[in-house]
Amino acid sequence: MREVALLAGVSIKTVSNVVNDYPYVRPETRARVRHAISELGYRPNQSARGLRSGRTGVIGLAVPELRLNYFAELADAVISAAEARSLSVIIGQLGGDRDREMAVLTEGLRQADGLLFSPERLGIEDRDLLGRVNYPLVLLGERIFGGPTDHVSIHNSTAARAAVEHLLTLGRRRIAVVGTHPDGREDQIRPADLRLEGYREALAAAGIARDPQLERPVAPWHPQNGAEATRDLLASGVDFDAVFALNDMLALGVLRALGEAHRRVPDDVAVIGFDNVDAGRFTVPSLTSVDPGREEIARTAVDMLLERMDPGAHVRRPPRLHKARFRIVVRESTGDGPRQPS
Repeated sequence: MREVALLAGVSIKTVSNVVNDYPYVRPETRARVRHAISELGYRPNQSARGLRSGRTGVIGLAVPELRLNYFAELADAVISAAEARSLSVIIGQLGGDRDREMAVLTEGLRQADGLLFSPERLGIEDRDLLGRVNYPLVLLGERIFGGPTDHVSIHNSTAARAAVEHLLTLGRRRIAVVGTHPDGREDQIRPADLRLEGYREALAAAGIARDPQLERPVAPWHPQNGAEATRDLLASGVDFDAVFALNDMLALGVLRALGEAHRRVPDDVAVIGFDNVDAGRFTVPSLTSVDPGREEIARTAVDMLLERMDPGAHVRRPPRLHKARFRIVVRESTGDGPRQPS
């Protein structure tokens, strides 16, 4: 910084003001300092600046499992959104472990100025814990609603209903759902429960009675479990002409099992997933899916967290809930027209 000041003919304090975007610097002085910075290849020492400001320029992202493509692609989107705002990201993988989630909620992630937190095991019963958090926090996902923190979420029920309605418009009436939650607890809010709710609403609105044999519980949402659930469905002899998989990883397994059984997709069975992960574009056939608005989730969550990192923001602003826009991405696994009578 001293060398920049000498080359620009200004004080070290002026260089600091330019680096930190202090507004009251004359334009010609600012231009001279920036030219000197460019000439010398000067880069501010972020660690030193962090020690002075109490900020590191790093945010945390805590997710259940990067093995699930949705969370890996969400992490990628968060990193892109953070870099656009001159922030770095550290990632914690909590493995769906309640104790680890509690520890992160209590302490945050080391060296992070704030945290984007997507819990899997914490629930509504833990909502009061959010009020004790002493660092900037934005929740992701569906586990804890109505708390004192900002929250970015998905239109799970509405989007699931739209997915099933898409199948209905193609003439499908025996629609199986793969991925319901095995324990069926009524006191929890989980993506599986919300998506099942949307599935049932769509069928009811179409005048189709619920058939419990078409609702297949699966956990965790990995491809092999989707395949196994589909094999069980086929072995049961229950008639079905479509499958709604509650995430794309399950849908990959569904496609595999249908292929093994020589069921043609979409002619015999149409398949739709949820999450619109990149792998779905490359399956054979390519996978129709619900895009839940992952890029919007990442941008909104990072912006909310950045606002909360402003000193005193947690006092000035009430908690906000944002639900990202979704869309149905139609590909080969559902075809592009009504089913023809056999």
